[in-house]
Amino acid sequence: MTTDSSSTSTSAAGGISTFKGQERALRADRLGTGGLLLSVLAATAPLMVVAGVMPTTFAVMGIVGQPLLFVVLGVVLILFSIGYAEMSRHVHNAGAFYAYISRGLGGTAGAGAALVALVAYNALQIGIYGIFGFEVSGLLATYAEVEIAWWIPALVAALAVGLLGWLKIDVNARVLGVLLVIEVLLVVIFDVAALADPGKEGLSLHAFNPDTLTGAGVGTALCFCIAAFLGFEQAPVYAEETSRPHVLVPRVMFLAVGGVAVFFALSSWALTVATGPAAIVGTAQKQSAGLLFFLTESRLGGTFTDVLHVLFVTGMFAALLSFHNVVARYAFAMGREGLLPAAFGRTSGTSGAPGTGSLLQTVVAVVVVAAFAIADDKPAGDPTAPVLQLFTWFGNIGALGVIVLMAAASLSVVVFFVRRGAAGAQAWRLVTSALAGLALLVIAGYTVKDFEVLVGAGPDSSLSWILPGIIGLALAAGLVLGLVLRARAPEKHARIGLGNEAFQLDKAASS
Repeated sequence: MTTDSSSTSTSAAGGISTFKGQERALRADRLGTGGLLLSVLAATAPLMVVAGVMPTTFAVMGIVGQPLLFVVLGVVLILFSIGYAEMSRHVHNAGAFYAYISRGLGGTAGAGAALVALVAYNALQIGIYGIFGFEVSGLLATYAEVEIAWWIPALVAALAVGLLGWLKIDVNARVLGVLLVIEVLLVVIFDVAALADPGKEGLSLHAFNPDTLTGAGVGTALCFCIAAFLGFEQAPVYAEETSRPHVLVPRVMFLAVGGVAVFFALSSWALTVATGPAAIVGTAQKQSAGLLFFLTESRLGGTFTDVLHVLFVTGMFAALLSFHNVVARYAFAMGREGLLPAAFGRTSGTSGAPGTGSLLQTVVAVVVVAAFAIADDKPAGDPTAPVLQLFTWFGNIGALGVIVLMAAASLSVVVFFVRRGAAGAQAWRLVTSALAGLALLVIAGYTVKDFEVLVGAGPDSSLSWILPGIIGLALAAGLVLGLVLRARAPEKHARIGLGNEAFQLDKAASS
């Protein structure tokens, strides 16, 4: 069946043309298993986790058993994925989280989730610009002897990411894929080198001992480590752009969660083996974010370490692209369903990408980076505020938002199938969703409780409630929007979470 922009036609078989629906659908058949997996995994930024998150967790929390934490979180997220993946077989919508939540808990709850998702993924994406700009300015100073402020490469990257957002998703997938594969290979080379040349304690498995997960820092360490997984849950966002979403989305989710859990558990264990479990905390406190590079210098040489520095930057760029694509698709889904202006619910004519949503994310990123740049009175090369503030503040705001969304999605899975009389057939999925939801609520509670530690603020700092309050404000605003739509525009409220299906049904009814 074919259509054009000026007319609506009927198929040869007498079927109803759904041009209005197609106008509000992302272009299908752009992604296969490989492209979808690479787009999802790029958001995890493996080198950023190994070089940034892991040393911070060792140093700040003093938790030697970080490898075991990754295993535990992997189990929790696989439990979550069982129900979440089953929902993806029933709901194909670029607004994945809020679409699922609205199908289970109603349109008003879906509207609240939509605003939380938009804020959380924007925060995750924008936060990376701080550390990205600082690292690029450092590379230029080291290798080109050029001193520039961090915000210059950050703004250039924002514009480059925005440009790629207008291009076809398969172009983005190729860019993400090349960067990701090289990044992972380099980390694997380090892992092998560390195991081949261990520290004083040899190939010790002490980091997998449950006794290492004791003390006050475990809850906060869970918050740090779960942020390393963020990205796998994005697979359903691309469902409309695959040919077989009911098959590809669940497959990619399980591959992503399982692969990330194993990769991070082994890599964090390799760090403990390289220094020795007894020395990992002290070494991490001394070397900070330079821990990985310090360990590769002695084992693999200066050239390898230099390449690793460059890949650290390209890996962050890949994560920026991935989160940008997700934000653009959430904005598209929200525009299509009346939660944002209708202009966001249209795709660009040449590529079929959600161009207006891409533009929105770029503008927000540029404005926020510019605001932090104006507030920066530190000399070039100084990583203090607001560079680290941009990264830590926004990163943890985003992580909290996604954890809350995952917990709500777990509940919505249970309600969705119970309401449809499928509780018996889906019993084991409902149990796994309930268990995952409870675990995620515990992690969210620890995240709010220890937010001042996560962002490096003092115990009496107002940031400990202002920053997580942003997620609370987004949720409240979304719920109010949902209630207003239910009272004043019930037809729009009824469409929340339906995506392109609603427009196809409208077309069929009008015909």
